[in-house]
Amino acid sequence: MKFLNYLALTLVIIGAINWGLIGFFRFDLVAAIFGDMSGMSRVVYALVGLSGLYSLFFYKLLSREE
Repeated sequence: MKFLNYLALTLVIIGAINWGLIGFFRFDLVAAIFGDMSGMSRVVYALVGLSGLYSLFFYKLLSREE
């Protein structure tokens, strides 16, 4: 489970950096690396999205720490 948490956090960070690059510079790093909406870039986008949804469960962990 710890591996999944680290993987999800890493993918959320990658997604956040990519969105920052898009917002500030109109540069899509994932598309630049894997091609514009290629199969691999779609997989990366899907994994980032799933990681974001998975990260919602971290709110439960935060509420336990209080």
